[in-house]
Amino acid sequence: MTAKWNVLQQHMKDNGVHTLLITDPKHVYYLTGFLSDPHERFLGLVVPLGEEPLLIVPALDEEAARAATGMERIYSHSDTDNPFQILSGALAGSIGTLGLEKDYVTVTRFEALQDQLGISKYQDIGPWLQHMRVRKSPEEIVKMRHAISLIEQVLHETLPKVTAGVTENELVAEVEYQMRKLGADGPSFDSMVLFGEKTALPHGVPGSRVLRTGDMVMFDIGVYAGGYASDITRTFAYGGITEEQTRIYNTVLQANEQAIQAIRPGATFASIDLAARNLIEEAGYGPQFMHRLGHGLGIDVHEYPSIHSLNHEKLEAGNVFTVEPGIYVPGVGGVRIEDDILVTTEGVEVLTSYPKQLTILGS
Repeated sequence: MTAKWNVLQQHMKDNGVHTLLITDPKHVYYLTGFLSDPHERFLGLVVPLGEEPLLIVPALDEEAARAATGMERIYSHSDTDNPFQILSGALAGSIGTLGLEKDYVTVTRFEALQDQLGISKYQDIGPWLQHMRVRKSPEEIVKMRHAISLIEQVLHETLPKVTAGVTENELVAEVEYQMRKLGADGPSFDSMVLFGEKTALPHGVPGSRVLRTGDMVMFDIGVYAGGYASDITRTFAYGGITEEQTRIYNTVLQANEQAIQAIRPGATFASIDLAARNLIEEAGYGPQFMHRLGHGLGIDVHEYPSIHSLNHEKLEAGNVFTVEPGIYVPGVGGVRIEDDILVTTEGVEVLTSYPKQLTILGS
């Protein structure tokens, strides 16, 4: 934690910020080790320049916060307290220029802060935290490997339930039962299981669609474990597959593998997106690949960076993100194959290991 505080303090000095107020629970966890969902209650980590940080938590979370952080300066508020008054009382003297997360602080809370603290100047610190998080530490990677291992076990345990007559929602229920049974904290996003024509919907919603012979079957699932997310997509066929569906599958698989082969420190995010996109376009399916290649992964399931053809930032060792090309053809079906990727000093490591070869279930 000391290294992170040092980075923050240097950012503050470089940018003329005197006090940080961090209210996104994910960022509080990243910096302190205290993971919570305060719901509508106020949670704030305050970092004054050159001073010890302090934490303001709901009273019902105070004991957990002390155990997780070891911080001395922890203040709590009950449901009838005004947390912004407590915050004001905890800060001695002027706060100067305040750093806050503009993407997270609501207008209502900002007005309350202005009322209690008399804010005259503020800066957005979201980009600082974003760039701190983009390179994962060895400890973070261990946690991510665990989350990935869990979701692959979930998929392995669920596939025997893919039988004629089962519905998408029944498989979603099985997926989320297995998550809890195997020790995950819960899904990292709404679990997606789609059949047949619905696989042509990149963000389709599972429902009562019944599995039939000849359907494509898409699983897009992930878990949170120890505060870190996994995210994997695998597509299968059930009972048989057409020539066109086979061609689509093989094209997506080749695009996935070609993008992974292009990953190395110093390459651009644009270049790996284009490695997959150009292959899909050459196969005649360019318009049917309508989303970015992938996204950052960590304490959020979707985080910085965005992997698309206009992002010319360079990859660095420690980056973790998804590679998930897809082709979606209405009336035929869709295929997406998604892996979780770590950039290493030598090149790339694919953290997901679930097989990607075309598999026909129920045959």
